[in-house]
Amino acid sequence: MNKKFIFHIHSIAGLVSGLFILLMSLSGAVLVFHEDLDQWQSPGVQNSSNSPYSVNRSYTAMQKNYPHAQISNCDLPDNLNQPFVFTIYDSAYYKGKSAMQVFLDPHTGNVLKTRGVSDDVRNNFMGWVSKFHNSFHLGKTGEWLLGFFALVFLLSIITGVILFRKNIKAVIFFKKEGYNKNNLHQVIGVYALAFNLLTGFTGFWMQRYVFKKEFYTEDNYTPLLKTSPPLTFKFDSAFDVVKKQYPDFTPGVIYFAQSNKGKTAVYGSRASNAYIHSKKMADVIFLDSTGGISKTRFINEISADDRYDIINSQLHMGRFGGAGVKIIYFVFGLSGGVLSITGFLLWYRRRKDKK
Repeated sequence: MNKKFIFHIHSIAGLVSGLFILLMSLSGAVLVFHEDLDQWQSPGVQNSSNSPYSVNRSYTAMQKNYPHAQISNCDLPDNLNQPFVFTIYDSAYYKGKSAMQVFLDPHTGNVLKTRGVSDDVRNNFMGWVSKFHNSFHLGKTGEWLLGFFALVFLLSIITGVILFRKNIKAVIFFKKEGYNKNNLHQVIGVYALAFNLLTGFTGFWMQRYVFKKEFYTEDNYTPLLKTSPPLTFKFDSAFDVVKKQYPDFTPGVIYFAQSNKGKTAVYGSRASNAYIHSKKMADVIFLDSTGGISKTRFINEISADDRYDIINSQLHMGRFGGAGVKIIYFVFGLSGGVLSITGFLLWYRRRKDKK
């Protein structure tokens, strides 16, 4: 294939996706530390001698404070120094069209703080960044743009590898010809090649649905706001039974039934799961209206495609390890933005030299 043609494709792909790469690189690097940074905007809990609130009492407290709300789910605290975090839809907050987070004291049941989930940039900056990274805050249009630019990004990487494949060995083995002031773009590209291929492909795979016919035929709709009913069973007692049957299961998020005959879904993870699986969303235990186990959807019970989707998401976001993995993802995550800048500067310099 003609090298000049490939170079032309590489330049166009880089220019078209340059701003996208820069924005995704910066927001993605920050999101690696989502939970850590969000602590700055989450209320603290003053530990007291009071016994911790149960899920039932917390749910009842929520209904008392927000009697007309649709209570969607609750993120369970890792310890008693963290609050319960309920996600609800209430007519008093943007007429119920936008979700709201309510932080509840685990000892007293008092509301500590409320904020928006993803549109409240002042009080929930990380939630805002997450939505920006997922859709640019442009809804379905933004989701489609993500899928399109992910493909263009992959094209720029592949054509870059074809063009500069001879330089890869020189850079890796620290040969002199691989390093000079004009090779910064190539040097960064080589060292970040594997990472950018990983994040580029996993990002595209997460957005592949935008290239399916169903994406264009599905109509946008406004969900009907419906007041959540009281719990029909004692959750804490029911979960004691669950723990006896599945002692290595740790709950992370509870999605509450929205009718008296509906099922309550408890998401979490078992200790026997591989490290690559989500610690909060890998496994699900469904409870019926009496609190009995209706069914399970453990990681080993789902299809291979669904398992891969979970692993793909974990790989893309760097949530499968500790601080070391996060630091690696943060540093290499910025490389995409640096490449977009250095690539643009190279293009601008060549264009200027031609004049």
